Amino acid sequence: MIALVDAPFDPADALRDFSEQASGAGAIVSFSGLVRPTAHARPVNCLHLQAYSPLTENGMREAVQTAQHRWLISAVQIIHRIGDMAPGDAIVFVAVASAHRRAAFEAADFLMDYLKTEAIFWKKESSSSGETWIEPRAEDYEDRARWIASGDQ
Repeated sequence: MIALVDAPFDPADALRDFSEQASGAGAIVSFSGLVRPTAHARPVNCLHLQAYSPLTENGMREAVQTAQHRWLISAVQIIHRIGDMAPGDAIVFVAVASAHRRAAFEAADFLMDYLKTEAIFWKKESSSSGETWIEPRAEDYEDRARWIASGDQ
């Protein structure tokens, strides 16, 4: 399941629901990304994310298909917020189920690297000193390069 949502969600609820759907899996790995309270040594008041829904969701589906071809995974869920978020709010939830832990860990890591660097999102942080558009960091691209070097896009 892939969902772009414009309302708050609870990663604990998402994990509980996913775990029920992935019944029988030997491993479930999940990641929850939250809005940080500070960025670049200044308090964050708001994080705003925009997406072009058809393009963003299609890219996310393709990334899931790539993960399913590379690893033996039985289920995947991605929930990604759009709109305005406050510090502490959940931005993203990724969960992967598999018979074995390594496949679940690697597939979840691959999907997060995709979301950080390739997924179509526009991100803007607001603080008391103004607004800043956010781009992926060099480290994010280095993480993503691991999968490209091994033949997976």
